Amino acid sequence: MTYYWFAQSVGVVAFVVGITMFFNRSDRRFKQQLSAYSAIIGVHFLMMGAAPAGMSALLNSLRTLISLRTRNQWIMVVFIVLTLVLGLSRAHHWVELLPVGATVVSTWALFRTSGLTTRCIMWCSTCCWVAHNIWLGSIGGSLIEGSFLVMNGFNIIRFRRLQLRGIDPFEVEKKIVQKMDEQG
Repeated sequence: MTYYWFAQSVGVVAFVVGITMFFNRSDRRFKQQLSAYSAIIGVHFLMMGAAPAGMSALLNSLRTLISLRTRNQWIMVVFIVLTLVLGLSRAHHWVELLPVGATVVSTWALFRTSGLTTRCIMWCSTCCWVAHNIWLGSIGGSLIEGSFLVMNGFNIIRFRRLQLRGIDPFEVEKKIVQKMDEQG
């Protein structure tokens, strides 16, 4: 097996970890598995020679775990600055800016928004990752991000329909966010 195919197989492992996270009913376990997925796909990108995407994904992994505990604005700023410094310093092609920008926007969304707004921003962020992964030729990365795009898109439509019927699908999440905001 050549190094290229080994790197692609790491991306397929990330795909399996990423796609199975949707089976979690617990938001906490979902985010923990999202963090694991991000770490694995980050290694895949580094192996594929896509340093900006690799660093962005590894920062996503750490950021997701930390966002389970806090929504502190200063922590958000640290992750945004790290993403910009590490990602932009290694970019050699304009397409490599897509995952960096996607990570910055999704970091802001995880720390400052909630509910349908967060999901819509994450959907737009996923569009950037899909374009990057197709450009890179990442099989696992393209499959998983394409799956995220479709699944999150369907969930956004479903949640919006619930809201239009007067049902708040984010009621439990709002209470958790409010508690985190009170704690600082």
